[in-house]
Amino acid sequence: MTPSSPSVGRTVDALPDSPARAESFRPVLLDPALADDAADLKTLFESPALREVHDHLDEQLGELVRCLHPGERFVPATLERAVEEVRAGRPPDEYGTWVWYPWSGRLVRVLPEAEFRLVRTDRNRDKITRDEQRHLTTRRIGVIGLSVGSSAALTCAMEGVGGSFRLADFDRLSLSNLNRLGAGVHELGLEKTVICARRMYELDPYLDIRLYRQGVTEESVEEFFAPEGDGERGLDLLIEECDTPWVKAAAREHARRRRVPVLMDTNDRGLLDVERFDLEPDRPLFHGRAGDVTARELRQTDRAGQLEFLLRVVGEDGLSPAMTDALTRIGRSLSSWPQLASGVLLGGALVTDTARRILLGRPVPSGRTYVDLEALIPAAREAVR
Repeated sequence: MTPSSPSVGRTVDALPDSPARAESFRPVLLDPALADDAADLKTLFESPALREVHDHLDEQLGELVRCLHPGERFVPATLERAVEEVRAGRPPDEYGTWVWYPWSGRLVRVLPEAEFRLVRTDRNRDKITRDEQRHLTTRRIGVIGLSVGSSAALTCAMEGVGGSFRLADFDRLSLSNLNRLGAGVHELGLEKTVICARRMYELDPYLDIRLYRQGVTEESVEEFFAPEGDGERGLDLLIEECDTPWVKAAAREHARRRRVPVLMDTNDRGLLDVERFDLEPDRPLFHGRAGDVTARELRQTDRAGQLEFLLRVVGEDGLSPAMTDALTRIGRSLSSWPQLASGVLLGGALVTDTARRILLGRPVPSGRTYVDLEALIPAAREAVR
């Protein structure tokens, strides 16, 4: 496990020329009003590692003023006065936060956290109210499996569903992942956790993200769910998107014991699975589809037994024709499960919408739902001749 909330203040290893930059994933937040941070900024501005500087704070301040006063029409003079009120006497050069992204060499100036979040999510209103948005920022979401799961994590971050995340995956990006995972060829070989965290921090540098770069293991699964310290929260919701049978079961065993709801998207026929262990602590895992099998037993199960378990979990009778056909050809004419970017992105949307409603206390029951686009948008019938 790797702690990974954004660094505030001294930049240490994240400053230019550090060997830690190669697989870094945390931005460094610098307050120009603090002497130490101002010194780090001076170092950055003089460093060849600095490739790009982005300072559009004036435009952000203008947006902030208009978000706070949506019914008011501003002319340059009144807008300037309103911006001065927002700054509350702080000199322009000392207002806001500079964000250093060591992996890209970018230095970006943004609004302070509360103002940044208000403007960044303003167009969510009032599908999500400001009070709801603030509440969502206090929630912690765990994501296991970052091929399909990366879409859910990124969409949650984009929509402001969750302010703290725990991401788990042991795998690195390969070329065949690029049919469905939002990354570039320059990131081949990089850990999927790192890629996902970077994208999320580039959306919102004030997030709190913790990585489990070996995936969820027997040694780390308890910690993955647990609070970080006295008065801290554990997970509020789990998004489970991995292929390892014992991890799927172990994650649910811990979620049920800690009363954490679990969401799973299978990337086939838009299947979304909801298990409300927060409301039903005695609910059978996988809606009872897998019987009373335990994670410990699954660790001892052979490959054929594990495949049989996965088919019971997803429901072989509910698979699409293409997936049903693929099952007979994996390992012969197919290298692995077929997955499409469109299905992964749909899954991210389904998971995020459902996670938001659960975290806001809306009545979302346990169960299984199909959002099958081929059924909802059927093929046209052949024209009658």
